Amino acid sequence: MSESRLVIGCMSGTSIDALDAALVAISGEGLAMQASVVRCASRPLGELAPRLRAIAEQEPFRAGEMADAARELGLLHLKLLRPLIGNDRVSFIAVHGQTVFHQPPVSWQLINPAPIAYGLGVPVVYDLRAADLALGGQGAPITPLADFILFRSESETRTIVNLGGFVNVTRIHKGRDAADIKSWLGLVSGCDVCACNQLLDRLARDLLGVPFDRDGKAAAKGRTVKELQMTLHGLLRAQSVARRSLGTRDVLADWFKEYRHAPKPEDILRTACTAIAATIVWGRKSDRLILAGGGIKNKTLLDEIKARASAAISLSDEFGIPAAYREAVAMAVLGALCQDRVPITLSQVTGVVNAPVAGSWIFP
Repeated sequence: MSESRLVIGCMSGTSIDALDAALVAISGEGLAMQASVVRCASRPLGELAPRLRAIAEQEPFRAGEMADAARELGLLHLKLLRPLIGNDRVSFIAVHGQTVFHQPPVSWQLINPAPIAYGLGVPVVYDLRAADLALGGQGAPITPLADFILFRSESETRTIVNLGGFVNVTRIHKGRDAADIKSWLGLVSGCDVCACNQLLDRLARDLLGVPFDRDGKAAAKGRTVKELQMTLHGLLRAQSVARRSLGTRDVLADWFKEYRHAPKPEDILRTACTAIAATIVWGRKSDRLILAGGGIKNKTLLDEIKARASAAISLSDEFGIPAAYREAVAMAVLGALCQDRVPITLSQVTGVVNAPVAGSWIFP
C-alpha cells in the first residue's frame, strides 16, 4: 500500500441538509499517511431531506419506505460522484451514510451502498462505526484519528471543533517526539460536546418556517436573553460532561417553552448561538481552536465563539482542509486506514477496550 491512492470520502451529517464529498490524495500508509485535498463537491438532499429527518425523529415508517430512502440516498451519491470523479481513477469510496438513530450500542447509518459501487465500478467501504459499537465502544466521535493525521503539530496544542448537527472536538497535544507516532497518538482526546446545528435548524424550522437561519442573519438581529441563555448553557454543559456520544434524544428543541415571557424568534436564535458558543469554549485549553463543519456559515455563532475564546481561532481552510468538507475528508482518511487494516477508533475517545479494524466492503 505504499503507492499514492485517490480516495473519495462522503458525508451526510446530522443536520440532514446536504451530501458532501471530497476527492483526496493519500500518500504513504497507516498512521504515517499524508492526505491532500484534490477537489470537493456538495449536493442538497432535496426532497429526500424531510424523509430522512422524519426517520431520524423516529416517526413511523414502513420497512419498504425506509429501504427506499436508503436506495435513494445511494443514487444521490451517484449523481454527486460521477462529475467529481471525472476522468480520474479512484481506488475506493468511503461512505458514512445518514445517521438516523444513535443510542449506543445501537446506531444506524442508513445507506444502500450497492448502487454506488456497481454504478461507478469502484469498491465502497461503509458502516464504519459498527465494529467499535460491537466491542462496547460508543462508536463516536469517529474522526479524532483522521484529525490527528490532518492537523497534528509539533509546536502547538490544537483543538479541532466540528460545528455539525452536534459539536464534537478533537484535542491534539503538540508533539513531544514526532518520530514516535503511537505515543503521540496517546495524547489525542475527543468527545461530543453539545447540540449545534440540529438545535439551530430545528428552531429555524419551528419559529421562522425556513430550513435554517442562513448566515445567522435572523440571530444577528436578536439579543441574548440572559435567563434563557443560562438555562440552555446548563443543559448543554450537562451534555458536554456526560462523556457519551450524542444523538437522536439530545436536540433540546423545547428548552425555551417554559420561559414566562414570549421572546422574539430572533432573540431565541441569538440566545441559542450564545449558549452553544459558551459551551464550546468552556474549559477548552488549547493554543488554537480550528473550526470546521456546516456551522461556520452561521456568522453569528462564529462571532459568539470568537468573542469568548482565549485561544487563537482558525478555520480548517488555513490548513488545506475546506471547512465545509472536513468530515468528508476525514471519511476518506478513515477509509484508507480501514484498507490498511488499521483500527480507526481510539479507546480513550470511544471507550472501546481493544479498537477493532472497521468497515464493510463491496467490491464490484
